[in-house]
Amino acid sequence: MRVLDLTQVMAGPFSTMLLADLGADVIKVEPPGGDSTRQMPGAVGTDTPAFTAVNRGKRSVVVDLKSAAGRDILRRLARETDILVENYRPGVMASLGLDYDTLSAELPRLIYASISGYGQTGPSSRKGGFDLVAQGVSGIMSVTGEPGRPPAKAGIPITDLGAGLFAVIGILAALEARHRSGTGQHVDTSLVDAGVALSVWEATQYFSGGGIPAALGSAHRMNAPYQAFRCADGYITIGAANERTFRRLCTALGHPEWAAVPEFADNASRVRHHEALASRIEAVTVAKSYAHWLAVLDEHDVPCGPINDYAHVFADPHVLARGMVVNVEHPTLGPMRSLGSPIKMSATPPDATRRAPLLGEHTDHVLAQAGFDEATIAELRREGIVQ
Repeated sequence: MRVLDLTQVMAGPFSTMLLADLGADVIKVEPPGGDSTRQMPGAVGTDTPAFTAVNRGKRSVVVDLKSAAGRDILRRLARETDILVENYRPGVMASLGLDYDTLSAELPRLIYASISGYGQTGPSSRKGGFDLVAQGVSGIMSVTGEPGRPPAKAGIPITDLGAGLFAVIGILAALEARHRSGTGQHVDTSLVDAGVALSVWEATQYFSGGGIPAALGSAHRMNAPYQAFRCADGYITIGAANERTFRRLCTALGHPEWAAVPEFADNASRVRHHEALASRIEAVTVAKSYAHWLAVLDEHDVPCGPINDYAHVFADPHVLARGMVVNVEHPTLGPMRSLGSPIKMSATPPDATRRAPLLGEHTDHVLAQAGFDEATIAELRREGIVQ
């Protein structure tokens, strides 16, 4: 399964990296100078930790698509391609003659995925978009952070990553459809779409007449108690999202009588009175250490956990046992730790241990596979069309 990756930065590279992990031959077509993440902090030449984080397992080809010869190279590569993924602003690929309609006329089996800020259609489709902007437009920033505080974005680029995941789902569904029909199709997703689609509980509250969702800090808008609580030396999370667990929590905290309080009689009541309930719980938890409460809550089978910083995350025995940290050797950056794959498969497990490519590392090999002879490749290099 061959993938042409014409993407940069986060959403597109993340999606094609997942396909590479799953075994696809991903050819990353970079512009002269490379993906812009090659200029992010920590650079050694044209290699950076940021680039390696979302481009492992790929082959790099540098082609200037602004030139007619470069576009011809791309079309030749596309003839041997199953999937093409791009994240240019809508209209750019059409201006290059490399859009879905143009390529699919010659290559009807091609699956062509587009990831953009706002999508290929709609009144805002031609606008540029980044994760920060999409988190604002999609409503995520309005419900993130503490009540009464300025808007905050999610700590991770959730719309970038979400769009990349949705693109992979669409691609895999298109592959299955192609098995039946013999033809490919255009997969279109966006950062704003992803942000809206991930707002499941917020949409539920609004659509059901519960008002406009607001920021709740770490609390949950559909369950209580379900948030972070202060202890004597830090914070823990507690999730008591059903009746049995809530009763066990009350017992663990030394207040079994709370289960009989009318305001806490069922989950809907606890959500309405979540601030009063949280105040009672924290008045108890603040008296002792978080280690004490984690042990007590585990003993009573109440879901809970520490709030780890990333030093603790990447030293956590469970995280390590699940293979979520892998060691990679890079020729310029040296020995590196990298994220493993969250997908566990019994027969065809993903491989997250292959390094990211050097800039243009595979240009000659990929062009030779596409039928270009050595003299032609050398001439393309001299003209600056490839590197």
